[in-house]
Amino acid sequence: MNYFIKGLLLLAILSTHSYASCNKGATIFSCTTKKGKQIEVCDNKTTIEYSFGKLNSKPELLINVPRKNVTTTQWAGMGSYVSYSVDIPNNNTVYNIFWGMDRMNENHPIEAGVNVFINKNLAATVYCSDKIENNIEGVDLAPSNE
Repeated sequence: MNYFIKGLLLLAILSTHSYASCNKGATIFSCTTKKGKQIEVCDNKTTIEYSFGKLNSKPELLINVPRKNVTTTQWAGMGSYVSYSVDIPNNNTVYNIFWGMDRMNENHPIEAGVNVFINKNLAATVYCSDKIENNIEGVDLAPSNE
C-alpha cells in the first residue's frame, strides 16, 4: 500500500511538469497558443531544441538541431517595428520562431509565434496568446542569410 501511495504521488508530480521544459537559464523562447499548446526553444549548448504541443503532455513535435545549423535575425535598430527571430531547420522544413512589436505605438500588441516553411513556402503560422518568454534578442547564433 505504501508503494501505491508513493507511486500516485510521483505520478502527480510528473503530470504537472511539461515534458519539454528547458533547463534553468536555457530558454530562448516560449509561449502558450490560443489552443493551449506550448512553443518552446531551448539552448542545450551543443544543440537547439524546438518543441510544440499541449502543455504538460508529451510534445507533438520535438527536434534537436546542431547549434551551428540554427540562425537568427536581430533587429538592426532602425524603423519602428522591432523584430527578432530564430530559424530552426529540419530537413525541408524551417521553424521560424518570431517576436515583434511596433515601438512607436504603445497600444500595438506584441506579435509572436512560429511560421512553418516547407520547401521555402509558408505552410502555417501559429500565434502566441500569452505567457511569452522572449530571450531571442542578442542570442549567440549565426546570423540568417535572408
